[in-house]
Amino acid sequence: MTTGFFWDERSFWHSGGNYAGMLPVGGLVQPLDGGLPESPETKRRLKNLIEVTGLARELDMRGAEMATRKDLLRVHPAHYLDEFKALSDAGGGELGRRTPFGPGGYELAALSAGLAKAGLETVLKGELTNAYALSRPPGHHCLTDFPNGFCLLNNIGIAIEAARTAGLAKRFAVLDWDVHHGNGTEAVFYDRDDVLTVSIHQDRNYPMDTGAFDDRGTVKGTGYNLNIPLPPGTGHKGYLAAMDRLALPAITDFAPDILIIACGYDAAANDPLGRMLATADTFAQMTKQVMALADDICDSKLLMVHEGGYSETYVPFCGHAVLQTLSNSNITAPDPFAEVFPLRQPDAGFDAYLDGVLGAMEKSL
Repeated sequence: MTTGFFWDERSFWHSGGNYAGMLPVGGLVQPLDGGLPESPETKRRLKNLIEVTGLARELDMRGAEMATRKDLLRVHPAHYLDEFKALSDAGGGELGRRTPFGPGGYELAALSAGLAKAGLETVLKGELTNAYALSRPPGHHCLTDFPNGFCLLNNIGIAIEAARTAGLAKRFAVLDWDVHHGNGTEAVFYDRDDVLTVSIHQDRNYPMDTGAFDDRGTVKGTGYNLNIPLPPGTGHKGYLAAMDRLALPAITDFAPDILIIACGYDAAANDPLGRMLATADTFAQMTKQVMALADDICDSKLLMVHEGGYSETYVPFCGHAVLQTLSNSNITAPDPFAEVFPLRQPDAGFDAYLDGVLGAMEKSL
């Protein structure tokens, strides 16, 4: 078994501009060290942690070329790419909502998409059993012509369209477990029946006007989009239950050629942008679930593409747990919050409430 890890130092150099958390600096908003929550440190520290523990030596560490303009045009219209490139060449700026970038932002976003594209191609060609793309900037909020939520290009959409055009696969399933709704990936494939999009997310977190359970697709895509909005505080058991009862059965019925995970870690218990109480073990267990499913339905073909996650201290441990599981490694990075976060999990009353929420969604399918 070989697990690929696609990364590039230049991805850490993407700059989000003069922000203080989610707010542009100015007026009464004082500058803040670190700027946007989407900083390079979460991903850089994950890469550093797998190097320090030795897990990196068990992975096939690879780079990738930038996605080409032809690749990007399969998802994004020329006028959007032209505007993005011109602003990037002029020193940077902001095109959409919460998507600031600095000089060379266009090329860095194309590189991020290229990492996802290369990961998908190598798994589909059988060069790797599975793979992980440390893509930055992220992509799952980016619409075809409007970037938002730190996302400038739709990395997974670009990767899927490149693989489909090359004849490497016909049916793709995307499972997004980032704490925020994967509205961009949903929108790209909303009228398609060859791509199943499933999003497990905190209800009405971001974007606040998308991600409803009743949004099931349109035209040929009707029934090929599944949103699983969960209440704040869902916790470890709740996430695994949502996977078992809703997400995994939908993917099984669809029978894709490959399973792609939009792998965000912002459902973690101490993430500043989520309130879901997941732990490093939650992500490890969900990885086991999707690996078992991929073994059963698509010859183990599985790609994970890094999306959100904004705790600089905890994302590395969550990511290490995923990569250790993905590669069947014995190398561990013990969770420093292993004694604390289980004590914060919801009680039996909340679990009973969540059972009703999941049950209502099951009955409606």
